[in-house]
Amino acid sequence: MANTVMKRIPREELDTHFAQVWDTLNALTGEPAFVEAFASAPELLHFVMDEFYGKIFFGGRVEEKYKQLARLYLSLTHGCRTCNKQNVPGSLAAGITQEQIDNISDFETGPFDEAEKAVLAFAKTMTLTNPDGIMDSSLYSHLKAHFDDAQICELGTVMAVIGGMAKLSFVLNLVEKEDYCTFASASN
Repeated sequence: MANTVMKRIPREELDTHFAQVWDTLNALTGEPAFVEAFASAPELLHFVMDEFYGKIFFGGRVEEKYKQLARLYLSLTHGCRTCNKQNVPGSLAAGITQEQIDNISDFETGPFDEAEKAVLAFAKTMTLTNPDGIMDSSLYSHLKAHFDDAQICELGTVMAVIGGMAKLSFVLNLVEKEDYCTFASASN
């Protein structure tokens, strides 16, 4: 369970829209701390849930399955248990198979097509634990075979926002962490 020092706004004090977001997050993860803490700044919660997730993640130029795959890779790599609880079902719903999920850490030889491997290679470059990540010509060529530059920018932006929000969630202690999480602290 998240043990944040942030004030948590109870569900019954949320407006109807954010109460529905709370319900969804709670049903998936059992931990709605993110919504409860960010409800003190409704414009930020609106940005994350509606502008980012609603318009870019679940909309945008890139097919959702690729964004789900990248998000899952990041959350599994970073060790966010709360994230994993929602990202596994989201990936399955977007068409990612359980076999792919089980083999995501070995994506180079796993059951992924070339576009999925390109996205996962990009995600590997974008992880918080990879300070040397860079878009070199090889990665760009691999991505460019399946995505145009605008789509590559969208994929990168999605991963940057998700990675940044993960880091913030770890810092504010709004999520549960996996035992292997490199961002785990004594307060977990």
